[in-house]
This record gives sequence, C-alpha cells and structure tokens, in this order.
Amino acid sequence: MTPKAQSAAAREIAGLAPIIPVLVIDDAATARPLAEALVAGGLLALEVTLRTPCALDAIRAMANVPGGVVGAGTLLTPEDVAAAKAAGARFGVSPGATPRLIAACIAEGLPLLPGAATASEVMALFEQGYDMLKFFPAEAAGGAPALKAIGAPIPQVAFCPTGGITPQNAESYLSLPNVICAGGSWVAPKAMVASGDWAGIEALARDAARLGR
Repeated sequence: MTPKAQSAAAREIAGLAPIIPVLVIDDAATARPLAEALVAGGLLALEVTLRTPCALDAIRAMANVPGGVVGAGTLLTPEDVAAAKAAGARFGVSPGATPRLIAACIAEGLPLLPGAATASEVMALFEQGYDMLKFFPAEAAGGAPALKAIGAPIPQVAFCPTGGITPQNAESYLSLPNVICAGGSWVAPKAMVASGDWAGIEALARDAARLGR
C-alpha cells in the first residue's frame, strides 16, 4: 500500500462522520457495547488508543461490530503497527511520523493518519504522498486559526484535528475547508463507560454526528 493509497483510504474513513471518537479503554469487556453505542449514534470510525494494557483486546472486540471501522491510535513503533493490524485495526493514527513507522504501515497495508503540527511537517508528509493528516496537538498548536493558516498555502492537504477538541470548539474546525473530521474523547466519558450508560453515550454520539452538518 503506497502513501497515496493510504491517504485515500484514510480520507474515506475520515469522511464517515464529523467526529472520530478517541477512546482510552480500561476494561476490554466494555469495548463491544461501547462501539455498538457509538456506531448506533452515527460515529462509525473509532480510534482505540494503545495507551492501556487491554487496548489490543478492545480492538479485537470492536472489529466485529457491524457498521463500525475500528482503528488504532498512538502508533509509535513498527511493533505497534504489526500488533494493531493483527488485532483487526483497519486504520492507524500516530501523533507524529517517522520513517520506520511509515514503512511499517506500508508493509502491513494499514492506512495511516500521520500527525503533523507545522507547515514543514505537513510539507514533508505531502512530499511523500500523504494528503490526509492528523493535526496534533490541535489546540496547543494554535487551534483552528493555525490550521486555517496552514491551509492557505497548502490547500491540497486535508486534516483531522485532534487534541483539545470539544463540543464547544469543534465547529470552528469543521467549518474549515481543509478539515474533514475531528477527533474527540468527550463522546465516551469514563464515568458513563464504567457505569454502562450506553444509551447516554449513544445520545452524545448522535449529537456529535450532527456537528458541521
């Protein structure tokens, strides 16, 4: 899978809904019902971050949810990429990009959403064939005004901003012509996941799915 093919696949996945839930799973038993609630609410692409011991088990559970497209976030090493693909991840997300990480995703055939925060990083990835990127950390890197400014000279590249995105500021990103979707964690509050409030999470997902529309 070439970088251009990766970006095309990532762009298609990013276009499934305006928000990609960024999920930190602490208990693999909650993974499937959580995914079912989010998908029922209209959020079809799900990013499970590799930040907890059960993350790969959560990906395995979510991979079987009808209508959902599960991906692995916080990819840092080639080993992460291989493990995520083996667990059933259909796309990957990284906070940045390194040659070894990119090579691993190409070798594994895993569509990658590589992270960038500056014009130089965007240009370097675009030069390699990537035109669908993650803008991270979005708010800390200047927020929607920074992303709008980057889009002026580099309109060919589209983004999924992540990092500090909330229901209050999501529209400011989604209104930009170079933003296809945004990543947010608010749709799966830890307390609601722990208590099994799947109806409440589905309602949050439904509200998020209407953003930018």
